[in-house]
Amino acid sequence: MDMKYSIRKQFALVFGLLMAGTVLLCWFINNTFLEKYYLNNKKKAMMSAYHVINDASNAGTIDSDAFDLEFQKICGKNNINIILLDAQTRTVKTSINDYELLSRPLLDYLFRKDDIQYERILAEERNYSMYIETDIRSHLEYVDMWGVLDNGNLFLFRSPLESIQESVSLANRFLAYVGMGATIFSAVIILLVSRRITEPVMELTRISERMRHLDFDAKYTGSSRTEIALLGQNINQLSETLETTISELKRANNELKRDIEKKNKTDEMRREFLANVSHELKTPLALIQGYAEGLKEEINDDARSREYYCEVIMDEASRMNAMVKKLLTLNQLEFGNDAVTMERFDVTTLVRNYLQSAEILCRQKEITLKMADAPPLSVWADEFMVEEVFGNYFSNAINHVAGKRIIDVKLTVKEKTVRVSVFNTGVPIPEESLPHIWEKFYKVDKARTREYGGSGVGLSIVKATMEALNQAYGVCNYDNGVEFWFELERA
Repeated sequence: MDMKYSIRKQFALVFGLLMAGTVLLCWFINNTFLEKYYLNNKKKAMMSAYHVINDASNAGTIDSDAFDLEFQKICGKNNINIILLDAQTRTVKTSINDYELLSRPLLDYLFRKDDIQYERILAEERNYSMYIETDIRSHLEYVDMWGVLDNGNLFLFRSPLESIQESVSLANRFLAYVGMGATIFSAVIILLVSRRITEPVMELTRISERMRHLDFDAKYTGSSRTEIALLGQNINQLSETLETTISELKRANNELKRDIEKKNKTDEMRREFLANVSHELKTPLALIQGYAEGLKEEINDDARSREYYCEVIMDEASRMNAMVKKLLTLNQLEFGNDAVTMERFDVTTLVRNYLQSAEILCRQKEITLKMADAPPLSVWADEFMVEEVFGNYFSNAINHVAGKRIIDVKLTVKEKTVRVSVFNTGVPIPEESLPHIWEKFYKVDKARTREYGGSGVGLSIVKATMEALNQAYGVCNYDNGVEFWFELERA
């Protein structure tokens, strides 16, 4: 089965691409907006620090121990360096030991603000300004906020922009690594999970493939309650419906073929039947009449002669009875009065059961019965008719077996049919007689046929039956015997 377009692979590919696309989108958003987001948060943190320090200056608690702790939290948490100067530029409070690193930029802002070219202005109010500035000495970018508190003190808040950029870079790299790992992991998980979905689909595919070849034994056995399970139950019901419908169609098709041929053959068969019956019944009726007259006229009055006459009459009457029954069966087949029931059955079991019942008869006649091992073989046919055909072949083999006295039954599987053959050792049928053995009342060896009570109708019944089933039949001569065969359509 071609798995080039496997749903499982498509699931894994689609979800893998979706995961990869999601990661790429997150990476793009991070790379584009994360720095701006950090910068905005830094701006809010500086504004919050300004209000806290301004309030503490106004309240006069800026030198208290409680505020020192708050001051350290503000600087450490937000990575902000702070310096406060009074009106005489004396240091009031600073977060670093080398306060000149902050006082010098603050004084530059205060006295040289008109000469400074700012890279970017973030906020500018009456009491403070916020910029992005590159330090002349360190060549590092900083976010600077400077101005005057309400009490007249000068202040400078400085936070390195490099840490923000490094954080953004680290976040993007980490996201890329995690994204690649998550994509690969997700693809593997999806492959495993999708298997639970695709396996029932594959089972339904195999069932539909067998149904395409008219094999309706396959059934969906899934126990889940998903839509696939519901589809499987519907396919099971469809399989049963199709099997019933095909059986009815085959039966209707056979009946149609028979009806077409029946119209053209009816008159000819009727005339032939009457002629054959009158011919075949002439001899036994003459014998019965002759021996009956002998009894009446008491030609031989001893008991043994009378008993012999009676046995001849009874034997001939029995032959006539058997022949009439066979003729009635043949007549029903040829006139289409015997309905053909097309059904599916195991022909191997049918043959084995028949041979088992005939085993005692074979031992009595010292016949070696052979049959090679054969698997169960389902066929479409009328089981009763097939058993009758096989019975005629087997009876014929028993009556004509000779030489090594072997009967060999074989079942041969072909592309669309099963061939059933019955071989018996003995004298081959003369070539000139082969075209006529299927004719009613034709006897190759009339003396031998009368010896075992044959009527010459058995093979005619086989012919009529196989034609009713629209299947092939025939006979093959071998140096050491004869093989009769018929074929049935495989199910």
